[in-house]
Amino acid sequence: MTNLTSLLVANRGEIAVRIFRTARALGLTTVAVHSDPDADALHVRDADAAVRLPGAAPADTYLRGDLIIKAALAAGADAVHPGYGFLSENAGFAREVQAAGLTWIGPPPAAIEAMASKTRAKELMRAAGVPLLDPVDPATATHADLPLLLKAAAGGGGRGMRVVRDLDQLKEALDAASAEARSAFGDGEVFAEPYVERGRHVEVQILADAHGTVWALGTRDCSLQRRHQKVIEEAPAPGLPETLRTTLHEAAVAAARAVSYEGAGTVEFLVTADGRPYFLEMNTRLQVEHPVTEAVFDLDLVALQLRVAEGTALPPTPPRPTGHAVEARLYAEDPAQDWRPQTGTLHTLAIPGGVRVDTGFTDGDTVGIHYDPMLAKVVTHAPTRAEAVRALAAALAGARLHGLTTNRELLVRSLRHPEFAAAQLDTGFYDRHLDTLTGGAPDPTPAALAAALAEAAPAPDAPLAARLGGWRNLRSHPHTRRYRTAGTEYEVQYHPVNHPGIRVLAATPDLVTLEVEGIRRAFHVKQNSNEIYVDSALGAHTFTRVPRFPDPQDRTEPGSLLAPMPGTVVRIAEGLAPGSPVTTGQPLLWLEAMKMEHRILAPASGTLTALHVATGQQVEYGALLAVVQEETQA
Repeated sequence: MTNLTSLLVANRGEIAVRIFRTARALGLTTVAVHSDPDADALHVRDADAAVRLPGAAPADTYLRGDLIIKAALAAGADAVHPGYGFLSENAGFAREVQAAGLTWIGPPPAAIEAMASKTRAKELMRAAGVPLLDPVDPATATHADLPLLLKAAAGGGGRGMRVVRDLDQLKEALDAASAEARSAFGDGEVFAEPYVERGRHVEVQILADAHGTVWALGTRDCSLQRRHQKVIEEAPAPGLPETLRTTLHEAAVAAARAVSYEGAGTVEFLVTADGRPYFLEMNTRLQVEHPVTEAVFDLDLVALQLRVAEGTALPPTPPRPTGHAVEARLYAEDPAQDWRPQTGTLHTLAIPGGVRVDTGFTDGDTVGIHYDPMLAKVVTHAPTRAEAVRALAAALAGARLHGLTTNRELLVRSLRHPEFAAAQLDTGFYDRHLDTLTGGAPDPTPAALAAALAEAAPAPDAPLAARLGGWRNLRSHPHTRRYRTAGTEYEVQYHPVNHPGIRVLAATPDLVTLEVEGIRRAFHVKQNSNEIYVDSALGAHTFTRVPRFPDPQDRTEPGSLLAPMPGTVVRIAEGLAPGSPVTTGQPLLWLEAMKMEHRILAPASGTLTALHVATGQQVEYGALLAVVQEETQA
């Protein structure tokens, strides 16, 4: 038996904060590590001690195992928890931790190594009798093999993954997947297998000790994904026949026993529309979505990880599950703009009580360019699935999120979509419904009026008549303000006494009460710099004040391609140079930001007249990347 006293978490953000919470409850002191951009991050503020990893990029900081081990020894830690991502599934790092005399909070390095390559893991699982999809050799693939799914052999999170529906696109997709995998994991190996249309992503949480006990802690459904990355997860996976659940549990336990597994891990399966399960991979770490399993089984998986690492034996059988849990990942991203990640200051992150919120941010924190843009995980647990889904949608709809565009509205609409409500789940959900889920924004007029009234209100304790009458000497004249929201400019004209279809009941700088079409509505307002945030039951809006006289310098040359976010140029189309002909929609270059790769496309057919960047160059938001002159202009 080992008696741990101090724990270093070799990670950042939400997962580090979550692990520290359990460590403190168990009486352990906590040690954080941080890059320079994370010097004042919540996980650093939350720890008992913190050690700097000089630099900003993950390759220089959170992926430097040698620096992390030195930090643990210097801070007096006797154990290292890797969290998820970064070095969590790196067998070499696990061995180095143990060689330094520290306790590794994770499976044996040999088990990590066995599952590290998806191709080798599949061979191992085939020998253990776990059902598998047959691989396809890209060199001999035919039309009968389509569609194909290309996957990186190392790593996960959707990196190095492509769906191929046309043989003519196979080579280009292989090259792109290999390049992305090499950049993300240092290993460009890619393999191909049949792509299952409308399949479900179902996984089994396992927990094993060093004494031969392996728990299968139920199923999770993680089918709602964007770019092969999970968005909404739930436990148990709804609508599975009991025989299928048994098959999945038995296969997951067999996978764990095949590699003498210890600690927490997840075995992932693809379930076809007709109910056939196939092994995808085993994640030899804690999963992002572990809270839904914790809620259903009333367990703390991090506490169990620590106890297993100390040598404690698990009871022969796990507790019985109760109820249903659902988790939504709240991201700083714009789903309507190709899931574009957002950076900047998060002025407000407030989610109504009664739900579990795991986050690495508080009000005023900065969301930077170097890391994943997930702001929080919001989790609900209830006796039934319908109640858990309804509670989660209500909590997200009632949240106040100021400063950045988020996927909050997409999450609410997804949870309330008829297919999701009926548990008709598959990985193509967003391919089919994204346009509907991101379109039809609520009418901003009442919110814009509330913003204007809040701006003009001089003091919250002044009488309403004094506030409304003091805006101008001529009370009979309407007042005008202009705002921009979601790319559209709005002009609001309001009268001190009324507005068509809307009656003003009260107004202060932070709360405006209106009667809209006979219904009383409260609009919560937060003013910050040049932006005004308005939240109500009708929706959330961000308004940017429009100056009376626009700055002529805001104009750019026609055909200019500007960086949609800060990032690094990781690839430029082969042979692309000034003078090259281009066609509409042709990928010209690729930007990597916040763990995602983004294509910059030609806006029209014509000629590339300028290329201002090179591979490896870092660019700021709005930087001029290239210029395309349209054929008609030429």
